[in-house]
Amino acid sequence: MKYFFIPLLVITNITNAQNTPKNLDNKVAEVKEKVVNWRRDFHEHPELSNREFNTSKKVQAHLNSLGIETRIIAKTGVVGVLRGSKPGPVIALRADMDALPVIERNNLSFKSNVQTEYNGLKVGVMHACGHDAHTAMLMGAAEVLSKLKNDIAGTVVFLFQPSEEGAPEGEEGGASLMVKEGALDNPKVEVAFGMHIESNIPAGDIQYKSGAFMASADLFKIKVKGKSSHGSQPWLGVDPIYVSAQIINALQAIVSRESDLTTAPVVITVGAIHSGVRFNIIPEEAELLGTIRNLDQTVRKKVLEEVKSVSVQIANTFHATAEVTLDNKTLVTYNTPELVKQMIPSLEKAAGTSHVRAMNWVTGAEDFSFFGEKVPSFFFYFGGMPIGKDPATAPPHHTPDFYIDDSKLDVGVKAFCQLVFDYKSPTAATGK
Repeated sequence: MKYFFIPLLVITNITNAQNTPKNLDNKVAEVKEKVVNWRRDFHEHPELSNREFNTSKKVQAHLNSLGIETRIIAKTGVVGVLRGSKPGPVIALRADMDALPVIERNNLSFKSNVQTEYNGLKVGVMHACGHDAHTAMLMGAAEVLSKLKNDIAGTVVFLFQPSEEGAPEGEEGGASLMVKEGALDNPKVEVAFGMHIESNIPAGDIQYKSGAFMASADLFKIKVKGKSSHGSQPWLGVDPIYVSAQIINALQAIVSRESDLTTAPVVITVGAIHSGVRFNIIPEEAELLGTIRNLDQTVRKKVLEEVKSVSVQIANTFHATAEVTLDNKTLVTYNTPELVKQMIPSLEKAAGTSHVRAMNWVTGAEDFSFFGEKVPSFFFYFGGMPIGKDPATAPPHHTPDFYIDDSKLDVGVKAFCQLVFDYKSPTAATGK
């Protein structure tokens, strides 16, 4: 569901909802060192999705020390409520807290050496997507805003979200569970903002896109059933590995020959194949696991239908069967256009006009989209790449070498605060 404000003509002159406190910059500067230290502490002690127990405790303790009301929801999620001294809108600011099952290769004084068990395997744990920085910046914003409480017209809801990377198998988690358990309801949130640090955008820069920004993500599981045989006599069986190979090829034809890529990008990736135990035994089954990314709901519906249809038909052609299971992980992250236009000046105040620019859509996914399904929202990218580095050589997210420069995290803190002070309700503009 996409939300729209009042006509643009009405809101172009309502950017400033309240006066920005003159001492905002000083308050942000005061927390800069703390924010960097928090980020490095979280980086050194990462926790996987739905297991952010210590992270959650640290966040809640900090908010409580500021006099901010808190409650725990969605297993380890923290919701903080700061009520300003004057009436006004309820604005949500969100940060995610979970890490990934990745062994860190960086040589840092705060490098993660944490190991744990994930899906029955011993794995390393690393903040390989920057959620440590998100959490630290929002903690910093909470401290700044709490000190400027008398200047706030309205209420700020801090959403410290667990499990953005996906809950463990058999569990619920993330933004969808926070919404389900009332994160946006008490008090009733009017608008939501969030950001994601990026390893290939210069530190302190901000990039955004109006409308569809990040892709929906659907998980697919295709179970191909054939007939076992000796590897020397394939004609006596039905080879599910061979059939799976034909399905994999055909899935790419859905992208290149069946999808209107002028409407929106489509990505289909098979990320895992499980089958067989020995070189000379044709197994009975094969399982394919993968992801489907879309940026348009109509295109998405068609692609999902074709993934099922193509898989089943190809399997039948080769005397096998295919059972297809689809699981929606995120929606399209959609930035309300009127809200984006209203708030860009706020981001420019935080980062500087030359450091804020529009970008193209991306096929990465974000479960912030579940907040955006419920209220108008704006999600943007925040740079963490060392200035002067070539973006093409920056280590990607979710890899052992992922790295961010945390020297500009104060810009992210100010961006959160500036959005709070500058946002104005459409109803205030119309007098409704």
